[in-house]
Amino acid sequence: MAEQTKKRIYLSSPTMHGEEQKFIQEAFDTNWVAPLGPNVNKFEEEMAAYTGCGHAAALSAGSAAIHLAIKLLGIKQDDIVFASSLTFSATCNPICYEKAKPVFIDSEPDTWNMSPKALRKAFEKYPHPKAVIMVHLYGTPAKLDEIMEICAEHNVPIIEDAAESLGSTYKGQFTGTFGRIGIYSFNGNKIITTSGGGMLVSREEELTKRATFLATQAREPARHYQHSEIGYNYRMSNIIAGIGRGQLLHMDEHKRLKNAIYKQYENAFADIEDISMNPMNPDGDANNWLSCILLKERSRVTPNDIMDALEAENIESRPIWKPMHLQPVFADCEFFNHNDEGISVGEDIFNRGVCMPSDIKNTPEDMELIIKTVRKLFE
Repeated sequence: MAEQTKKRIYLSSPTMHGEEQKFIQEAFDTNWVAPLGPNVNKFEEEMAAYTGCGHAAALSAGSAAIHLAIKLLGIKQDDIVFASSLTFSATCNPICYEKAKPVFIDSEPDTWNMSPKALRKAFEKYPHPKAVIMVHLYGTPAKLDEIMEICAEHNVPIIEDAAESLGSTYKGQFTGTFGRIGIYSFNGNKIITTSGGGMLVSREEELTKRATFLATQAREPARHYQHSEIGYNYRMSNIIAGIGRGQLLHMDEHKRLKNAIYKQYENAFADIEDISMNPMNPDGDANNWLSCILLKERSRVTPNDIMDALEAENIESRPIWKPMHLQPVFADCEFFNHNDEGISVGEDIFNRGVCMPSDIKNTPEDMELIIKTVRKLFE
């Protein structure tokens, strides 16, 4: 008799509830299946109301939102843009779309986010970058007060990459609403999803209006097709906006379940000296999009040991993001280390960290198997 295939336990898969289908059905019933439509407008309004961001433009991806943010701030060829190094490449690829120059900033160990110390080093060499793109990694808010103070000293705008941190707060204010422009992602693995898609937000309505204009091929208000500048096909469709509206109704529920997963791992591994959890910002409230563990230096168990053991049980896990300054495509870019010498904080976290399964549909039995599999390696 063939061995039964083990159930797949995912890192972070979409969780649908039913309300999504209602909004999608409305779009079909009214034939709003093309880009734009009532769901897009309402999703923008509802996201603005939920986050307090002011104004929002629903787009095809978080990457599109970052690209338009760069366009909105007038960043052009050879301009310097500071960006977090420990992140996914979508944070900084759009810098290169405009042929600007990314300069990468290390993380700090307290939150794993952009290091104010490394940022100051970068400003000492380049006092007038065009922007700073900072990330809230895995849903943990960065040291916003310090970063904002440094950027204000140099009168440099912040693009806040909150792709992973929708629902997280810093001193009671939602991430994504501190910078001049913020962005969110609704990719399939995010805390809420539209299957794909993203959003650009700002307290300056003229910026979101301009983003919407550029995202609709920069078509001018004329009877014929009139274009005086280059535009993009970046607008969100009415169908996937309907998914987002249904998902947003469950945002707080998703965050609560993500927090519970983090706490369960924290408690389960508390007695293992070689394991610590990804750190929380005491001034923030994280959405814990992904729960991560960090192994002690010179631990006999490696991240690959953990990922291999989990995969043998058909459980998905993932390495920490490989820092951008270590990526071959960015080999010629400058990098500012948090440490005065030796390995960077970001590289150290990459070498020793693992993203643990953080799917809110995990059953108690799923969590028990995940934890048992990891604990067995330390016996």
